[in-house]
Amino acid sequence: MRALIQRVAWARVRVEGEQVGAIEKGLLILLGVTHQDTTETAAKLAAKTRKLRIFSDQAGKMNLSVDDAGGSLLVVSQFTLYGDVRGGNRPSFTNAAKPESAEELYLAFIDNLKKSGLDVSQGRFGALMEIELLNEGPVTLWLDTEHF
Repeated sequence: MRALIQRVAWARVRVEGEQVGAIEKGLLILLGVTHQDTTETAAKLAAKTRKLRIFSDQAGKMNLSVDDAGGSLLVVSQFTLYGDVRGGNRPSFTNAAKPESAEELYLAFIDNLKKSGLDVSQGRFGALMEIELLNEGPVTLWLDTEHF
C-alpha cells in the first residue's frame, strides 16, 4: 500500500461538480493499493499515518500528530500511485490491485482511521475526481508499506 500524504490548510474533492468530501486543517491522503495488500496492511498504514508527527508545536517544531493538532483527514483512492514507466512513456498499472479488492482495502484503511476517533472524509472510489488543496509548509510525505 502506498500513501502520498500532504499537510493541508484545507482540501476538498468533487465528482461531477458535487463536493463529496472536504476538510479544513489536516491531511490529504492519496492512497494506492497493490495485489499483496491485506486488511493487516491497511491497519498498519492507518496506524502509521495517524501517528505521524508533522504538525508544528508551539516551538515551531514538527512534533504533533493530526489528532494532537485537531486536524481531519481526507482519503482519496489513487491507483496511479502504482504506475510504472520503466518500460516507456505510457504508464503500466499492472501493479495496482483490481478495483474490487482495492476498494475493500481502501475502505478498511478509512475504517481503521475512523475507529481511532479521527474525523475522516473521503473521495468516491473509482470516480473521476477533482481535488483542490492548500498544501501547508509545504509538507508532503511518501509512505510505502513495503519499506516498513
